[in-house]
Parts: sequence; structure tokens; C-alpha cells
Amino acid sequence: MKGWRARIGFLVPPGNPTVEPEMYGLCPPGVSMHFTRLHAEGPAGTHVGQDERNLSQVASLPAAVKLLAMVSPQVIVLAHTATSYTLGQAREAALVAEMEAMTGARFITAFGSTLAALEFLGCRRIAYGTPYSEATTLQGKRHLEAHGIEVVSHGALAHVRNIYEETEERAYAIARAVDRPEAQAVFLSGTGMPTIEAIQALEDDLGKPVISAASAMAWNALRLAGVKHARPGYGRLFSG
Repeated sequence: MKGWRARIGFLVPPGNPTVEPEMYGLCPPGVSMHFTRLHAEGPAGTHVGQDERNLSQVASLPAAVKLLAMVSPQVIVLAHTATSYTLGQAREAALVAEMEAMTGARFITAFGSTLAALEFLGCRRIAYGTPYSEATTLQGKRHLEAHGIEVVSHGALAHVRNIYEETEERAYAIARAVDRPEAQAVFLSGTGMPTIEAIQALEDDLGKPVISAASAMAWNALRLAGVKHARPGYGRLFSG
């Protein structure tokens, strides 16, 4: 039987090519990962229309969650950080409660997982980098601050044509650009920008924890599923 140790479900934006390979790369033996696409209108991965796409994805959540629940996952993950920024604190919390009541499984968001990871690492002051527009980046900054996280520096990648075309090299570059000595950690938002392969190099070079939305949601989902998994080479969250 697949998933004899745990099953984890992921709700993925329709155009995102990054979540599946990054999550499979962090998947321990005995754990199975299952993916369902959300519905969204408009072009995928562009800055223009992001809030509208986020809201259309939220509208599709109940149907997608019901499908994903058929494989009986212990944890279901909303694998999209900017949706939380669009919703805001109260609506995000209400969404989590509604989805948990619907399925009986734990329901977590990429953003909520980031908060859990920062708490685990004891970090309250962060540098924050994104592949988003300036407006969405500031939306995320406000959302972090509403949860008591001090954002000492922030920045967004320049010349982004499509978030889903970005690379680990560019993720590394924006993390280096936003880092400040007073930041206890660096947070890279966005599950569409590849980050997992850059995290250890960043931690080695910066000398501090680096988490991404992707690393945080993988770590948090495994933790909540009761799976203890050390994966050296992928940052302090997975150091064991």
C-alpha cells in the first residue's frame, strides 16, 4: 500500500510546474504525495491579474479538496502563498477551519507553514524576497507583520515575465539582495519560483536560516503527519 507511513495532499495552482518535483524531492520513504490542480482564470504566472486568479482559486477549493480527500491524506496543503496575502488574516483562518471541517484532515497553507517554521527556528525578524510585483510583495509584508513578524528588509525580483519561468539562481540572488545583518532569517515567498536546491547554499553563505514557502510547507506537512524526516543538505528545517 502506498503511503503506509503517511499520505499528504497538495492543492496546486493550475500553471505551477514547480510544486510536484520539489515536494517529491523532499518525500521520505513510506510517504506518498498526491496533487490536485485548482481552477483559475487568466494567464498563469504573470503579475497582472494575480489577485483575481487567487480569488478564483479560492472559489474552486471546496471541489478540489473533496477530490483530494478521496485518497485519505492526513494533511492537505494549499500550495500557494499569495492566496493568503489576498485573503488576509481572518479570511485565511476561516478558510482553514472550513476545509478541516469538510474533510476531517488537517488543512494548512504555505503561509501558515512559514509562520510555523519561523516559530520553530526562533526567528521573528526576517528579510523577505519574492518573485511578485511590488504591490503583491507589500501585501505579503503586511500579512507577515499582522502575524507579529518584523520584516527588516524586502525586495522583489526585477524583470519577471512569468514566475513559473524563474530559476534557483534567481532565487539565490534575491535572497542575497534582501538579507541584512539584523535579519534572523531569510524568507523566500512563492511556490512557483524554484527554491529548494538553493537553500543550503544560501544558509552556508549567509550563516543564518533560510526558508521558502516550499520548504516550510513540506516540513510542516510531514511534521503534522507525524513523520520525522532529516534530509541534510536542505537547510536547518530538515537538518534533524
